[in-house]
Amino acid sequence: MADYREAPLASRPKTLDPNEYFNLSPDVRRAEEDRAALRANLKRQYQTQLNNPHRKELIEDPALTRWVYARTNPYTYFKPTYKTSLLGAMFGVVPLFVLYYVFKTDRV
Repeated sequence: MADYREAPLASRPKTLDPNEYFNLSPDVRRAEEDRAALRANLKRQYQTQLNNPHRKELIEDPALTRWVYARTNPYTYFKPTYKTSLLGAMFGVVPLFVLYYVFKTDRV
């Protein structure tokens, strides 16, 4: 880390900032270790299920199941925002008015 130079327009990543990385409280460090242990345990369980040579059933991944359900039912999870409203107007409403104007004024 001694030869790391700061970028002129970017801040230092949190993983390289010694104040954020080394000066963690014991509670925060314990919570991070608990989350890492939980992730490792879930990964180990999934790998043992996946690599079981006597497996006859499908492996259920709850995150994948939620993702597939959200992709098949997009209207229940759609949130209207300024960006989606602007995109809907740009690609849904504006072309209709432009085509109407072109067809009505371009006639010879």
